[in-house]
Amino acid sequence: MSFTNLQQPYLTADLSDPQTLLATLRQLRASVYAEGQDIFQQWRSRIHRPAFVESSLNLAYYLALRRHDLRPLQAALMPWGLSSLGRIEARVMPNLDAVIATLAAVCHEQSENHPPLEAFFEGDRLLKQHTEEMFGKTLNHRRVRIMVTLPTEAASNYEFVRDLIHCGTDCVRINCAHDTPKEWLGMIHHVRLAQAEMNRPCKVLMDLSGPKIRIQGAIAPQAKQRIYRGESLLLTRDLPTTIGSTCFQANCTLPEILDRLEVGTTVWIDDGHIGAVVEAIAPEGVWLRITHTRPKGEKLRPDKGINFPYTDLNLSPLTDKDKQDLDFIAAHADNIDIIGYSFVQKPEDIEILQRELEARLPNNASTPAIVAKIETPLAVTNLPELIVQAAGKQPFGIMIARGDLAVEIGYQRLAEIQEEILWLCEAAHVPVIWATQVLENLVKNGMPSRAEMTDAAMAERAECVMLNKGAYIVDAVQILDDVLTRMQAHQVKKTPQLRALHSW
Repeated sequence: MSFTNLQQPYLTADLSDPQTLLATLRQLRASVYAEGQDIFQQWRSRIHRPAFVESSLNLAYYLALRRHDLRPLQAALMPWGLSSLGRIEARVMPNLDAVIATLAAVCHEQSENHPPLEAFFEGDRLLKQHTEEMFGKTLNHRRVRIMVTLPTEAASNYEFVRDLIHCGTDCVRINCAHDTPKEWLGMIHHVRLAQAEMNRPCKVLMDLSGPKIRIQGAIAPQAKQRIYRGESLLLTRDLPTTIGSTCFQANCTLPEILDRLEVGTTVWIDDGHIGAVVEAIAPEGVWLRITHTRPKGEKLRPDKGINFPYTDLNLSPLTDKDKQDLDFIAAHADNIDIIGYSFVQKPEDIEILQRELEARLPNNASTPAIVAKIETPLAVTNLPELIVQAAGKQPFGIMIARGDLAVEIGYQRLAEIQEEILWLCEAAHVPVIWATQVLENLVKNGMPSRAEMTDAAMAERAECVMLNKGAYIVDAVQILDDVLTRMQAHQVKKTPQLRALHSW
């Protein structure tokens, strides 16, 4: 069915006439229902979890709906005091049915059946249910959960972990890229001890490292410390050894990716601080021309990430190290609630993790939830399929990993894509984690910027917000708890809460 043709009446019809508006809405509903059913049937064989059947159907309807440009309809509905469809994500068909039934009454037509109250709010109930399956019950005063990345200190300092949970931490993240199983066990032990002492739940997320590509070793030309725009960088397969080099050289943690690069490929280094383009492929490596640095240049440091936006590197998201870490997770499955999955791009990636996890878990062990980190344009494109593959089998959530995502899609598109991910996940009743640089100045330096306080307040649109480690993390949890509690009186997801104002 062609949606282009179906959009045309919205642009040409006189939607100020309620009869025409009603006919257009009925046409829209019929189209969304038919197309949504087609999408759902393509997914049905992969949905084994009864709790996700209704959610996946709503997601299918939402995808069908958003293939239309609804702006003319929205503007036409507003003067009648009807829903402008701007809050439809969690309940597509009930929302359309409610608007059509009310508009039919306005037109003195026989009114269609208005959806029952429980059907209208079923999507909100399912989102809450799926969120609690992943994060457990939240505090009475706050809907949005707080997740904290644990530093090494958490393995040896029980009081630190206890303070974090006391101040409002609902979930801790253990980054498998750092520390060792010995420290991980210490962290988990302290979390469970504090949880029992305070009778407050706290979930444990183990975040697999994934195939993160980083600078491994780098050398600079003699007497030069910074690389500037217009200069060259040789990316080599082996560790650079030419001490007297006249250009910057570096190698990376996954040298096989060099064989997949082409002239013209865009490269970003160190979270986008250094931009480059592949200028030539040579036996000694790949020559990059630097296209972006600050005017004073940038230092090329080991362990900084490298991104290749819009280049399919065909890497498995599960490395050998990740499989070893899955052995640890399976051995301690009773104390690990969630697995964080990095660099997921295709539904096959989800299937790989599910298969590897199933092979390791004891027969009587409960299956941990999965959180897929959305970090690339391909992951955004495949998001509906990722959701169906994962949530069709087990509790599932999405992390908007804004660091890598911003580098991969471009900073100017980050806010737009972040909103689209939030909408899509709400339509699937899937919880979202708002992550990367949340209250970063406060966590590291003890004083927040004005902009990051606003950013933290906007986390009310998600189900969980993640803070990274830093010297002032306990203070940051306290402040974030207060901000989220205050914002909940004003905003829930996309819906403004119109409480009485006392500022005037």
